[in-house]
This record gives sequence, C-alpha cells and structure tokens, in this order.
Amino acid sequence: MEVDIGIGKSGRRAFGFDDIAIVPSRRTRDPEDVDISWQLDAFRFDLPMLGAAMDSAISPATAVAIGSLGGLGILNLEGLWTRYEDPEPYFEEIAELPSEKATLRMQEIYREPVKVDLIGRRITEIKRSGVVAAGSLTPQRVRSYARSVVEAGLDILVIQGTVVSAEHVSSRDEPLNLKEFIAGFELPVVVGGCASFSTALHLMRTGAVGVLVGVGPGAACTTRGVLGVGVPQATAIADAAGARIRYLDETGRYVHVIADGGMRTGGDVAKAIACGADSVMIGSPLAAAAEAPGRGAHWGMATFHPTLPRGARVQVGNLGTLEEILIGPAHENDGRRNLFGALRVSMATTGYADVKEFQKAEVMVAPSFQTEGKTLQRSQQVGMG
Repeated sequence: MEVDIGIGKSGRRAFGFDDIAIVPSRRTRDPEDVDISWQLDAFRFDLPMLGAAMDSAISPATAVAIGSLGGLGILNLEGLWTRYEDPEPYFEEIAELPSEKATLRMQEIYREPVKVDLIGRRITEIKRSGVVAAGSLTPQRVRSYARSVVEAGLDILVIQGTVVSAEHVSSRDEPLNLKEFIAGFELPVVVGGCASFSTALHLMRTGAVGVLVGVGPGAACTTRGVLGVGVPQATAIADAAGARIRYLDETGRYVHVIADGGMRTGGDVAKAIACGADSVMIGSPLAAAAEAPGRGAHWGMATFHPTLPRGARVQVGNLGTLEEILIGPAHENDGRRNLFGALRVSMATTGYADVKEFQKAEVMVAPSFQTEGKTLQRSQQVGMG
C-alpha cells in the first residue's frame, strides 16, 4: 500500500523483523521430524546458513568449523587473510583500537595489496579439511582473480558488494557484465546484495544460483545512515521471493534467496525463512564466537573504504563457541544461541516439515510482538527485555 510522503512523492510501507510475527498453523510437529537442510547447486548443507565474508567472523579455520557443523563459511578473498602472511597481529590491533581511531587505522591496514598466492593458499587450507570451500570477491576485482580461485579449487564463488546490479553503468571503465561472466565461469556463483523485486529478478537472470538480499541491516553496517539507501529486511526478502516465483515461471529454474544481515536471534532467522528466504547469511553472531578471528570486535567489508567508509567496528563480545551459537546447547534465554535449534522448534511449533513449506507460513504485522506482556522482563533486563 502506498503512503503519501508529501505532495509529489509516495512510498510503500516496509517492514523489518521486529514488525512481524509468524502465525501458528492448525498442526504442530515433533522437532526431530523437521528437516532444515537445503541444497545450493550440487552441494547439500544440514544448516540453511552461510557465514558472511567478514574478516572478523570468517577465517580459514572458522570456515572449516562451520562446514563441519553443517553450514557454509565464506572467506573474504580480499580481506586480511589474503593481504598478510600472518594477519593475527592486525586482528589483535583492530580489536584494541579506541573507537575514535578505529576507522582511520583500519583504512591504513587494508591498504596492503591483495596477494594472489595467498588467495590460493587460503582456499587450499579450507579444501584440505574436506568441507565445501566458498569465497567472496567484489565486482571490481572478480575478473582479476577468477582464474586463480578456480585453479585453487574453490567450490562456490560469491560476488558481493553493498549493492550489486545486473546493469552497472560507468563512463570511466568497462563494467563487469555479470551475465556474460557467469555464463563463462566454471563454478556456481552467488551474487548480491539487493533489496527490491526488480533488482533481484535481474540478478536471477544473470544465471546466478543464489541472490543475497539485504542492503544495510547488518550490525556493523552504516550504509543506511551514510547513503540513505536500504529496505527493511522482511519486505526485501518477501519482494525477492516474489521475483524468484516470477523467474521460475519464466524459465523453470529455481534461484535461491539468501537473507543477508539483520538477524540476531533464532526468531529473526525463522522470520527470514518464513518471509521466503531459502537460507540466511549471518555475520555478527559468528563474530561473537570464541573461535572468531575478530576477538570480540566486528566490522564489515566497507568499514575501511578509503574515501567513504560505510561500516563501524562494533563490540560483540563472546557468546560461546560456534557450535553453541549455531546448534546449541543454549544456556541463556535471549535467543542468541542455538539459532538453528530455534529455527527447527519454530517450524515444529507452527507445523511445517521443511524449509520450502515454512516459506509459505502465515505472517502478520505485529508492532507490539516483542513488548506485549513483557513488562517484568523489560524492567529486569532479562529474556526479551
């Protein structure tokens, strides 16, 4: 529904995860009978999750750990792990920087050039463990490193930026033609981000196997403030899911919608899938793991941009191990641990057997969903308070 902004301008009302609730259906299920697995191209995963390609969250070691737990960790192939032989001292320094100096110093640290030999070495470190190896490159650099990642044995490539379009216009250089690149590339490609029906549909038409949905919702992202650009995640995911239906009708080909960012709790993950996502990409929950390279600090891929940073280094602390955060057990009641156990129970509680079914769940706009009846929790700052 269009809302008048003023004379000459109107806009749709959009919703984030906090604005909606999942409605129980007429049946319930045993959680052990619920299947939360999904398949991306030829690869099957027990958990419908991707670890975001953020230096603070994903190292070769954490990518392996996530893979062993049933998910897919995506290494930033333009990050500290491919700029420095030993990046550990820089992780320590970034974690300890005072807030007023963090962005400037990170810009200096990330000026070190990416090294092709390190790209290959990091991919090999992941492959050696036997898990699926995935890495992320920006559209500006993907042609430069495409051959190297194939030779190193990468399994899945993610082409990722703040906003990625199928039609980039530039008067200064020849932009990447996504459709041509993907058609001639040997590996399955996931692209993003996007936040609208039309952009998602155009990205699907490039031949990508998955589309990342999310512009600005991440815990460390400041794009919405710096650029004023973005769409609340519940609406963005639902729009992209609508594009997936249109594209499936056009071609008979199914493209996966991956919710990227804005999910802090198991309830957020459940809502993302109920809105139409096939899987979720998470960053800050993983950065809060004991094994995370960021040492309790978290920052995004644009935090260190040399002229217009669009991210902040935030403190996420330590929530527990990767296993506890992803599949439990949880020993706190705030929903930030056992994210995928919560998804399983949410699906069971509302009566859905698998992810595809759960995408059809009824949702409603519920502004008071997290405050109704929660006065004691809020006053005592426990639970949902």
